[in-house]
Amino acid sequence: MLFPAHRRIAIERKNDIYLFFQPIGAIMKKILLSGLFALAMLGQLSALSFAGGHSPGVEYVVGDKKFSAHMEKAASAAKGTVFIIHDWDGLNDYEKSRAKMLSELGYDAIAIDLFGVEAKLESRDDYRRETGALYKDRTAFRARIAAALEAGKASGANTENIVIIGYCFGGAAVLEAARAGIQADGFVSFHGGLGTPDGQDYTKTTAPVLLLHGSADPVSGMEDLATLLNQLKEANIPHDAEVFGGARHSFTVPGSRDYDEQADKKSWDALQRFLARLG
Repeated sequence: MLFPAHRRIAIERKNDIYLFFQPIGAIMKKILLSGLFALAMLGQLSALSFAGGHSPGVEYVVGDKKFSAHMEKAASAAKGTVFIIHDWDGLNDYEKSRAKMLSELGYDAIAIDLFGVEAKLESRDDYRRETGALYKDRTAFRARIAAALEAGKASGANTENIVIIGYCFGGAAVLEAARAGIQADGFVSFHGGLGTPDGQDYTKTTAPVLLLHGSADPVSGMEDLATLLNQLKEANIPHDAEVFGGARHSFTVPGSRDYDEQADKKSWDALQRFLARLG
């Protein structure tokens, strides 16, 4: 099944902007099919639907909530494990497709769940409710990330090289994990929210941070990126950033109005170089 075409709607909640995608018809599908990298991405999804829900995978419990992550194992001895944190619409076939791509590169990959298997995820109001609850309760936010990593490790994934990556809301969650001092060998944020909450910093961060960002992102601007880079420098955390000129928010998501084929490909290449440096 091919990615549906979508249009982007910005939803504001105080200082946060959320993105929601709705169908706009077949024209955008034809546009997407013109790009080789888009075609590669679509090929990863040919056997999947874009419906929500959870496939059997890594099960875990936090408090009174049940969670289910999706694992893709490397075909041979894994080089490491990459944990993927989903966007604000929850774990779906987008993250699963990225996990499949990583497994084909030789990594165990686990797309984790931060909302729970019983979460209602049908509209932007649902997405805003789930993300807003975690932004308001940072302790719960961190506990869910940590529990997902522990469950993934216990499931038989390679534990020598652990990298956490995330997209949009997931990118912000990656930075939350970094600030929390969660043990990993690397943190990678794709077009994530870059703001640091009051009272937090990067003094507990355990590994290098890579930021992949669009210069025209309306959610976190270049000023936010500069501030974050200064914070990482002051905390003596190894860090790198790649900025994709003219790319807006969600530039890695085929079907969104912000999709940028070149930025998508370049950011994926940057992730592979980052992983290769870890061994």
